[in-house]
Amino acid sequence: MRYLALACDYDGTLARHGQLDAGTRQALKRVRKSGRRVLLVTGRELDDLQNVCPDLDPFDLIVAENGGLLYEPRTRESKPLADPPPLDLIARLQERRVNPLSVGRVIIATREPHHEEVLDAIRDLGLDYQAIFNKGAVMVLPSGVNKASGLSLALERLQLSPHNVVGVGDAENDLAFLALCEFSVAVANALETVKAAATWTTRAGHGAGVTELMDALLADDLASLEPRLRCQIAVGRSPSRGRAV
Repeated sequence: MRYLALACDYDGTLARHGQLDAGTRQALKRVRKSGRRVLLVTGRELDDLQNVCPDLDPFDLIVAENGGLLYEPRTRESKPLADPPPLDLIARLQERRVNPLSVGRVIIATREPHHEEVLDAIRDLGLDYQAIFNKGAVMVLPSGVNKASGLSLALERLQLSPHNVVGVGDAENDLAFLALCEFSVAVANALETVKAAATWTTRAGHGAGVTELMDALLADDLASLEPRLRCQIAVGRSPSRGRAV
């Protein structure tokens, strides 16, 4: 078995309007039953995720807050992966009446067009912080913290290599973690930039698209899609037989 783990975005990928349907949930359980690990990689804060998806048992590990927090559903253990948000940054955004404004264990979140106030505050305070965009959402995190950094730490905990991981997403903040995965997938409703960067795009969207991927994974470990892998490069050909060597 080549692909030992599946890493999924939540909103717009597994879920539609924040909800995970029963068919997708059952498909996730089938993947785990096959001996593979299932990881959720989401921009949501953990409390918010638990409100919309109370049953997180289908996942071995959850990377929340866009790479800022690691959570294990089995033990209910959560671990921040970076420092908490600076109080002076929170205060500055509140002074500027940035609304909505959500503060997590690591992340600060708002929506466009408040990215201008966010970037001004980061610059004025001299902070090593970044703004990450996701279909109108604006996530504020320490530089270098993103879905790829969070997934890397989750895989290290599971003693897995990114070369054994399939990733699936739909939006611009998924590009970093999809680039880390050996096989990257965009659901049919994904942004065109995500489709262009992915190894494969599903025919269906949202949870149905992820189920399509999971069915292919369980059927033949994605062997039928192997020619799509971007790492396959012919370095030479035998003059007598014309085959790659």
